[in-house]
Parts: sequence; C-alpha cells; structure tokens
Amino acid sequence: MVVTVKIISKEIVKPSSPTPLDLETHKLSFLDKILPNVYIPIILVYHAKTGHVDIDPAQKSSRLKLSLGKILTRFYPLAGTAKYDYSVLCNDEGAEYYEARVSCNLSEVLLTFNAEIFNQFLPFEPYGNGAEHGNRKVMLAVKYNIFDCGGVAIGICVSHLVADGTSVTTFLNAWSAMCQGDDGSICPNFDATTYFPQRDMSWLNRDEVITKDKTVMRRLVFNKSSIAALREKASSAADSQVKLPTRVEALTAFIWRRLIAISKSSVCAVVHAVNLRERMDPPIPKHCFGNLWFFAAAVLSRDEVDHDSSDRILVSKLNKALEGINGDYVKKLQNDVHGDLLKKAFGEFARDDMETCNFTSWCRFPLYEADFGWGKPTWVCCPSLPIKNVVVMTSTKDGHGIEAFVNILEEDAAVFDSDPELLPFVSLTIAHD
Repeated sequence: MVVTVKIISKEIVKPSSPTPLDLETHKLSFLDKILPNVYIPIILVYHAKTGHVDIDPAQKSSRLKLSLGKILTRFYPLAGTAKYDYSVLCNDEGAEYYEARVSCNLSEVLLTFNAEIFNQFLPFEPYGNGAEHGNRKVMLAVKYNIFDCGGVAIGICVSHLVADGTSVTTFLNAWSAMCQGDDGSICPNFDATTYFPQRDMSWLNRDEVITKDKTVMRRLVFNKSSIAALREKASSAADSQVKLPTRVEALTAFIWRRLIAISKSSVCAVVHAVNLRERMDPPIPKHCFGNLWFFAAAVLSRDEVDHDSSDRILVSKLNKALEGINGDYVKKLQNDVHGDLLKKAFGEFARDDMETCNFTSWCRFPLYEADFGWGKPTWVCCPSLPIKNVVVMTSTKDGHGIEAFVNILEEDAAVFDSDPELLPFVSLTIAHD
C-alpha cells in the first residue's frame, strides 16, 4: 500500500504569554544527561465521529494550535532552546506545528500495521537531526495529519533532553484538557534538579550519535488470557522462590526469549526502564517534569539462557533487579557525587560479547485519556526505532491487553516471525472500534 503524506502548512507556535524572567533558565538534572540528543515519538489516532456532526478537521487544527500556545506557558521549557551548559533557555521560541494531508482513509492504514507508513505521521525522524532553526533544535514538534475520511493522526516528538515518557504523558493530558477549556487540572513542577542536582558527567559521551541499525518493527498484541497463561508459564508451583510475575515481567521474559533465540552471544542482558517518582522515599509528585527514570538489569549466562527454565530464571532475576530500585537505591544514586554508581551500571553493558535487550513499559500511562474534544484516541502507537532489540509496551485501549512494539534486525525477521512459541500467544490483527 502506497500512502502519500503531504505537508500543507508549517509554523511556529509560541506561548500565549511570555515566560517570567525568573524562570528563563531551566537547569537540567544529571539524569537528563544520560541519553543522547533524541526525541520521544508518539502517534495518537482519532476516528471521525459518526452518528452526529463532527468538528471540521480545520477547526480541530485551530483548536490544537490555540490550546498549544496556552499550555506552553505552563510547560515553558518545551518552547525553549537547549544550551551547552546543560540548561534550557526558556526564551519562548516556540514549538513546531505541521499540518498534512494523507492520501487515504484512516481505516485503510489500520487494517494492517505498517511501521513505515506510520512513521510518516511524525514531524520528523526522531533519531536524526530533528528540526533546527539556525543553531536551535526545537524541544517539541507536532504534526497534525488529516485523512480523506476526516479522521486524524497527531504525531508528536518531544526532546528526551527535558522529558521522559511520564512527562510526555503529563504534557499530552494537560494539553488535551486545555483544548477542552480545563486550564488548571494538571500542573507540572520542574524540580527534578532539586532531587538530582547537576554534576560532572564528562566521562559519558552524551553527544555520541546513535548507531542506526537496519531494523523492522513487529507489533505483537497479547490479550488478557494470553497474558495470564504467560504469567503462569513464567512462574513455577514447584519453586517457591518464584512468585507470580507481573504482566510486564512475564511479557518481558517471553519476548526476550524470542530475541535471544536469534543471538549467539555468550552473555545476555535485559535492561528495563524504571520510573523513579513512585520509588523515592517519600515519593515525588507524578507530574514532576524531566527524566526521572533509571534502569534495572538482569544478566544471564549462555548456560542460563539455554536452560529449560530460562523464562523463570530471567523473571526471578528481573524481579530482584526491579525491586532493587527502591528508596534506598535512589538515595545512593542521589549521593553518587562522583558518578561511581552510574559508571558501574553503564560498564556492565559495555562488553562486546553481550547481547542487550532494552524494554520500556508505557502500560500505566493514561495515553488513552488524551481527549482534545472529539473523543479519546482510537489507538496510540509507538513508531519504529532504528535500534535493534528495543521493545516498547503499551496498554490496549480496553486496558486488559498489552501491545509490544518490537524492533529487530531486518536480517533476523524471518527467524523471529517463524518462532513456533510466538504465534500461539499473539495476535497480529489490528481491531479498532
């Protein structure tokens, strides 16, 4: 299927009121420095309403731009400019806003998942150079895509320099609430530096360009019964040391096993992103904006990988690693002035003989609550990534299932797709109401 996405307008949306001078400099925490300069991409898809008069797509776009200008006064770093001293100059330069026409009906692209088509709904390639104006790289870009049927897809790229997945969700829900006239229900705070002050990170090459692999994406849908079966499979009644794993732990083990079946590495690792907000003692506000995450890791030898009980071994190790990211660990991280803890964590995954699989779960993010005034999203999608063995999990719209967006090397796709243990548990059919 050939789909043409034509940009019909492009503009800068600036905050509707100026940022106060005392907020002009937004200092970044040392956790903001961990990742290279990339963007977090996400696509929200909305069917045109049926049964009554829907809002005209052009009116929707006008509402989006108006409310975006208003919400940027609250999320002012997203309209700013990154500086080399690890801060953001909140100078109200604005966010990029694109409007585009798509040469088909929305239902046509939802029949089967094609990552290359959906990537066209983003403002730009999130792992490339992004959008630059002179020497300025934008913090936020939005692309409003209109289908022939009146349905829309909103593609968003948010700089990972200033935000993590939780922060992006906070912004989306605040923006959608603002679009409906609610201007005060979600208020972010920007105190991340208070918890994780800046420190010398010169040993970490944050400006290193990501090595892009030739990857393809597979979208795996696990329903409620499949998840229950995998949770049971990953535990063992005969082994009291392995309790019933969470949904995410069980799916992580299952997908990891499929990925590692392709690898011949002598050592294999699973790295899972962990939201620190709720694990700190005391917990910090969920709307605290920034990169407030760290990673838990489980490392398995080839003997453990090849063991008949490898799923249970991984779940046990992963559960232990996740539970280890607790209040005490976060305090050690906060007090790690010389970066010894970080250096040790990063050093564990710098081995040439290690195959690393990276997992991130958005399952608890209220992404399906982003109602801009024409209903909640039909579907929320994670675009493909040019990095192998990266898996992003999201909840299905009904909240009972999980979608896993799995990025694998193109050369490994045939082996992955024919895995006999994979097919009984997943659905590759998109069914959107």
